[in-house]
Amino acid sequence: MSVPQSSRVSGDGVFDLTRTALVVTDRAGVTQGWTEGAERLLGYRVSEAVGRPLADLFTGVDPGPAPDSEWRTRLAAPDGWSGLEAVRHKDGHRLDLELRILPVRDTEHGSARLLLAAEMTQTPWSGASRSFLEGILGMSPIGVGMVNADLRFVWLNDALERMGGIRREARLGKRLGDVQPGLAVKAIEAEMRRVLRTGLPSVGYEYLGRPQSDPQREHAYSTSFFRLEDGAGQVLGVCYMVLDVTESYRSRQRMALLNRAAERIGSSLDVWRTAQELADAAVPDLADFVTVDLLDAWLSGEQPAAGPVEASALFSMRRAGQQSVREGCPEAVVTVGERASYPPSAPVVLSLTEGNSTLLQTLDLDDGDWAAEDPVHAAQLRALGFHSLMVVPLRARGVFLGAAAFARWQHTGPFQPDDLVLAEEFGTRAAMAIDNARRFTREHTTALTLQHSLLPRDLPDQCAVEAAYRYLPADSLSGVGGDWFDVIPLSGARVALVVGDVVGHGVHAAATMGRLRAAVQALADLPLSPEEVLAHLDDMVNRVADDAQTGAADSAGNGVVGATCLYAVYDPVACSCTLARAGHPAPLLVSPTGAAELLELPTGPPLGLGGMPFESVELHLPEGSLLALYTNGLLMGKALDLDGGIARLRGALADPQAPLESLCDTVVDGLPGTRPVDDVALLLARTRALPHTQLATWEIPADPSAVGEARRAAAARLAEWDLEELGFSTELIVSELVTNAIRHATGPISLRMIRARALICEVSDTGSTAPHLRHARTTDEGGRGLFLIARVAQRWGTRHTSQGKIIWAELPLHPAPLNTPAHDFSALATDLGTPSAITTADDR
Repeated sequence: MSVPQSSRVSGDGVFDLTRTALVVTDRAGVTQGWTEGAERLLGYRVSEAVGRPLADLFTGVDPGPAPDSEWRTRLAAPDGWSGLEAVRHKDGHRLDLELRILPVRDTEHGSARLLLAAEMTQTPWSGASRSFLEGILGMSPIGVGMVNADLRFVWLNDALERMGGIRREARLGKRLGDVQPGLAVKAIEAEMRRVLRTGLPSVGYEYLGRPQSDPQREHAYSTSFFRLEDGAGQVLGVCYMVLDVTESYRSRQRMALLNRAAERIGSSLDVWRTAQELADAAVPDLADFVTVDLLDAWLSGEQPAAGPVEASALFSMRRAGQQSVREGCPEAVVTVGERASYPPSAPVVLSLTEGNSTLLQTLDLDDGDWAAEDPVHAAQLRALGFHSLMVVPLRARGVFLGAAAFARWQHTGPFQPDDLVLAEEFGTRAAMAIDNARRFTREHTTALTLQHSLLPRDLPDQCAVEAAYRYLPADSLSGVGGDWFDVIPLSGARVALVVGDVVGHGVHAAATMGRLRAAVQALADLPLSPEEVLAHLDDMVNRVADDAQTGAADSAGNGVVGATCLYAVYDPVACSCTLARAGHPAPLLVSPTGAAELLELPTGPPLGLGGMPFESVELHLPEGSLLALYTNGLLMGKALDLDGGIARLRGALADPQAPLESLCDTVVDGLPGTRPVDDVALLLARTRALPHTQLATWEIPADPSAVGEARRAAAARLAEWDLEELGFSTELIVSELVTNAIRHATGPISLRMIRARALICEVSDTGSTAPHLRHARTTDEGGRGLFLIARVAQRWGTRHTSQGKIIWAELPLHPAPLNTPAHDFSALATDLGTPSAITTADDR
């Protein structure tokens, strides 16, 4: 029998014949020859092996579904076969074998096979593998250690020795807590015991600690634990692999801290609160003590020049925020709001004058100019144990606003350059937020000033309604809105109640509100119905919008103009109220008995849409009815709950006879939150009815002789009202108005006198032509009546009704004395430069 040259096995090859089992078998897999090496390896004697199939002798640990067929396939390979196989020894224990099958040529017996088998631990490659593994573990930067079932060290590699700073000889036989008390020993050993108990590995377990190699600095470790077992499954202990991930951990911590700071810094548009948020965000994760100082000139509203700060300006800084890990900030020498002063060599001063951040990893408070110039402060900081400092100038849009100082005294190690980068990012975010807050505060203050100057300070005197109001500006984030209200006395003892809301916030909204309020007051003096007033306002808003879109306001985002408005006119004589609205919430009416309802008014379009008609509704309101006019800020709130807002308003006005000031307070106190998100305007009006004793009405025949009778009737009523001192002026007005109606009007003529806050004289007719002042020539016999009325009346005018028109004039109840004698009508006419056109007293 001969073996192919290419398949010869040398003594120094992979298979050493002195340690290898040789078996001869035929192609069917029946054993033909069995050596002593095979007996030593597998435990079968020659008599037990020869004649048996290889599948019986080389029984797999996990035999496949057809082991005989698998061996036949291996034996049939023309070039032989090699591989690894796990088999059972005769006594049952496991053998990991390296196998090789070689074809043998035999001229007598035909083709046979030679099987070589060797235990893997006896092959040269097994030694190579062990050498390779030990080399990797020894040179690896990952620390590897092995502990027994009692958690005592039995082996560790060089990396773990260097990582912990404890020599290998000092560790072996000891537990982790004996050699590294600065680590989280209890938690680590608990994790080891869990792995020992369950056999489940623990991968990526992280913990913090201070190793003996660097006790001043906290390190982060990522560790994996695996249970160790022998070949028979006996638990030996735990192997663990440690990786120092301090830098990665700190990077993640810095990123998380930066994200938290971004959420906290700038949560409001308040300079002082933003400065305090910077200090709060940095303690304790970045520093143990933080101060934020802002330039006093900047806080007072001045705009500092761009670039580094002049040293002279630093004598006036103010502490805007501070925080410490110690309760009460004992490190601070000043409190928030007080002036903060520093010597010229202090790090805060140098950072602001040079324009750069300062990093003092080791703070020496026993040496240097700073300690010498401010020994008291230096001694205090020395006593508190400060050892590291950073100063970051706060700069926004090229302007320095102040500086933030970060200090450490705990054993967290000195500040690192990465910490300075993080502090600078904090400072940048805070500076932008502080500058935005300052800009907003300035604009907000301007808008509030403008808004307050445009809103009514006191309600005017009138007798139609009892009124009270409340106005609440929006919170600081929303800005000043354009809500407004007004109470405007009208002719005939009537009153106009107005509430409006301009779209948007800020100075533009406040200015637009002022224009609209002025327009409403001007339109109220004209003989216009509520729907006509809204139509004129709509035209005005459209013109304002067109001007804004073609001007600079459009580039600032203020080109959009829109508003809502509710306009109501109440007449205390008829106890009627006429209302119209332009996109505004309907008013709430509370009857004298307490029944509340939203008035169903036609919903006109908001002002500014243009071309859409408005409608008005006339209602009868009994005396003592309560009318609540408001803007949507009263109803909506942060929850935007319209139904809830109406319900709150109904509940607050449940007692309509309560004092109006108390009702206003109840409504405002019931608002959700501390400040509304939109401006709130509330106007409460309780209706009055004019007593019949203060009213006198006469029908006047269209006969010139009726003028004298009208004068006498008016004089008699003045006597009843104890207003004889108004006789001259009243008779003059009555004469002129009645005369004009008889001469120029048609239909029924009536005279009405009302004693209210003023004495009102009204003459109505069915004509539609309104009288107007005109300049009469010297030779004209008439045309001067309105000049005379304008001279003696407090005010006068014309208003149109569905039946015609009313010409009215008002006299104050207690007028200033005239220089003209009451009986000398001609003197007054002469003073006007014209002959008298008034019938004298002798013609009565």
